[in-house]
Amino acid sequence: MSFDKISRQLAGDTPGRTTELNYFRIGPADADKKVYLQAALHADEQPGILVLHHLLQLLRDADTAGELNARFVVFPMVNPLGMGDIEFGQHQGRYNRSTGVNHNRDWPVLYDAVGEELLTKLGVDADENLRQIRAALRNWVETLPQVTALDRWRQCLIGEACDADYVFDVHCDDDSLIHIFTLPQLAENMQQLANWTGAAATLLAEDSGGGSFDEVWPAIWLRLASECPDKPVPLPVVSCTLEYRGRFDTFDELNRRDAENLYGYFQEQGLIGGKPVGQKQEAPTPTDLRATEYLRAPQAGLLAYNVELGDRVEKGDRIADLIRLDGEGAFVERIPLLAGTSGLVISRKITKYVWANANVCKIVGSEILESRSGNLLSD
Repeated sequence: MSFDKISRQLAGDTPGRTTELNYFRIGPADADKKVYLQAALHADEQPGILVLHHLLQLLRDADTAGELNARFVVFPMVNPLGMGDIEFGQHQGRYNRSTGVNHNRDWPVLYDAVGEELLTKLGVDADENLRQIRAALRNWVETLPQVTALDRWRQCLIGEACDADYVFDVHCDDDSLIHIFTLPQLAENMQQLANWTGAAATLLAEDSGGGSFDEVWPAIWLRLASECPDKPVPLPVVSCTLEYRGRFDTFDELNRRDAENLYGYFQEQGLIGGKPVGQKQEAPTPTDLRATEYLRAPQAGLLAYNVELGDRVEKGDRIADLIRLDGEGAFVERIPLLAGTSGLVISRKITKYVWANANVCKIVGSEILESRSGNLLSD
């Protein structure tokens, strides 16, 4: 039995600046499976912190009872650097101030780091290939530069996640229903996760663009399998971004139930024993992310929505009116914003003042949209 809190001191880039990064290792150190969970990579997204707060207690109790069949590594608040990003009384936290890069973008392409060396080492034994690949990743982590606080922070996260069998990056949207981003190759497993979490949508893309945290871990296995079709290369990583509703959905009882349902999923996976916890339901089947419309504002204005979260709309339906704030029609003219596809409304804006090209809502459809290519995510 083990419930260990680890505190890493990240030396800052300027005098007197040090940041504390706390996380937990729970369960048998010699377990066959490893589960990595993190919340608040976008530091201004708090529901996941409360979900993992409740999950920690469940895991602690399970560890005491000897019911954990996996090693859990949990970062309840993974981005303390972003937690300090407060400007004029408002918490920001989505972007690194020194680089301008979204905290959930530009994570390393692992194949570029170790792929070439592995091509000559892979053999006919799938288990041995798995060991070779994970050993190469662990060795590479030790060589990562640690010049800045951002370097040291990223190296810690990569080191803990690179050999995990499950990598769950917990986020939230603006005003939203629960939904999941994952790879098509993981759709069957993610349907189980959707059933447990009550996800309104599971959105599939092998490469959504931008190098998001959850996509880099399975990507190397898929690339190696493609480069070595005559060698057995497994896909041992179940990875996803799990969006727990919207920014304002941080409520103790609600997020406690979220934690219980996530725990129930891990029980179904055989990672935790004991009495069943949580409540499972039937979630919609996964869909291609390219079939989800990101409806955008053509210009600045004030939104007046005509739809609620969970509404089903048809192509051409009026989603919102954009009240013009300048020019000849200022404060009189309403510009209709129409759905470009039929589907389910899963997100809206909390703040109703928007500017040109701002994302107004997401509509999960079933038909792939010609406009959806390249980078499929909003930044």
